[in-house]
Amino acid sequence: MVAYRAGAPVLVSQFLSDVRHLARSFPRCTHVLNACADRYHFTVGLAAALISGRVSLLPPSQAPEMLRQLRVLAPDVVCLSDEAETSNGLPCMTYPRAPCHAAALPGASVALCPVPEVDAAQLVAYVFTSGSTGTPVPHSKTFGRLIACVREQARRLELHTARWALLATVPPQHMYGFEASVLLPLSGGHALCAERPFYPADIAAALERLPRPRALITTPVHLRALLGSGVALPAADLVLCSTAPLSQQLAAEAERRFGSRLLEIYGSSETGQIAIRRPTSTAEWRLWPGVSLEAGSDGTWARGGHIEQPTRLPDLVELTGVDRFLLHGRVADLVNIAGKRSSLAYLNHQLNSIPGVEDGAFFHVEESADSHAVVARVAACVVAPSLGAERLLAALRERIDAVFLPRPLVFVAELPRNGTGKLPLSRLRSLAAQARSAATA
Repeated sequence: MVAYRAGAPVLVSQFLSDVRHLARSFPRCTHVLNACADRYHFTVGLAAALISGRVSLLPPSQAPEMLRQLRVLAPDVVCLSDEAETSNGLPCMTYPRAPCHAAALPGASVALCPVPEVDAAQLVAYVFTSGSTGTPVPHSKTFGRLIACVREQARRLELHTARWALLATVPPQHMYGFEASVLLPLSGGHALCAERPFYPADIAAALERLPRPRALITTPVHLRALLGSGVALPAADLVLCSTAPLSQQLAAEAERRFGSRLLEIYGSSETGQIAIRRPTSTAEWRLWPGVSLEAGSDGTWARGGHIEQPTRLPDLVELTGVDRFLLHGRVADLVNIAGKRSSLAYLNHQLNSIPGVEDGAFFHVEESADSHAVVARVAACVVAPSLGAERLLAALRERIDAVFLPRPLVFVAELPRNGTGKLPLSRLRSLAAQARSAATA
């Protein structure tokens, strides 16, 4: 079994048949924007591109500027979508809805469907940074290094003793979702879940349908919403989390509610996954074998192992051993105002700890004081329907230095988070600019 759809198995023979059929259906192109929302469709599209020598493009969004960058990178790009209509302006093909999708009986022969071999050096995809701190940047990924990374992940997660069913709330186009919910099951003989449930009740129902052992692959934002929903949660044999720092308290509650261990992955689009920890047991991260970190005057660099090229980490790292380290926040999160220092992570923690705040985020803004100077400030967007600005600012004054009070403080119905819960800086700054314009109108 390579996948489950609504709890029903999809066998390897069906998967290989679908892959070959799609590979023959591609128009003339060398790059495919895989926009399929269904995880099985995405995986078929990835494999079809792979065996036909095409490169998959996995951007964080289909915003107009992102699509413009894709056209520059790959002028012949074709969009593969499983939606009936697409409006992104690119040449598009719709994922074929073949009528022969009935699952074969378990144990059926796959002798007539040999598994294709792929050269380890073959270029698989361009993945992109999330754009949460600026413009998304493409990074090339080769097959051998990707597979080496996820095989080590399987070993660290102790998945080798059984065939697992993996449910993910993170999109497959994101590096974490790409590795953990697509490449991991493909390389280790596990089964992915075609659906990508969003609402807590749907997540619980989809997890309940899967056979055990089963794992939930998620993010801190999704996990927080799920645990706070009041929905009864089925047992899980593993919870995997990534994309943002996870508090020890949230990890402990997740382990209690799911009756299992929670493991946290550290990585980036540039490096892929490079470290793991169990936050209820330790604050230290343990590196993948062959990967090393080196501290330099310009930051900490990761190299070796499956990493394509030496990469400077975006985080403040404290090395505690040859293969261990602590995280102290992102370099871009540091805030220095009027000689006083803080971090966006600390400010966000204080903001979200205020009763009545459902979600909130600080971010950097720059304002011109005159024709020669730029003043650094922080702003914040917050979801707090029961609080007014005066009450919220009063609560913040009790928690943070007054120089870090947000200017402006923007109340919104929801934060503009992407599919992994991250907040593109451009979207936050746009909200702040709109608030300033409304105030001066």
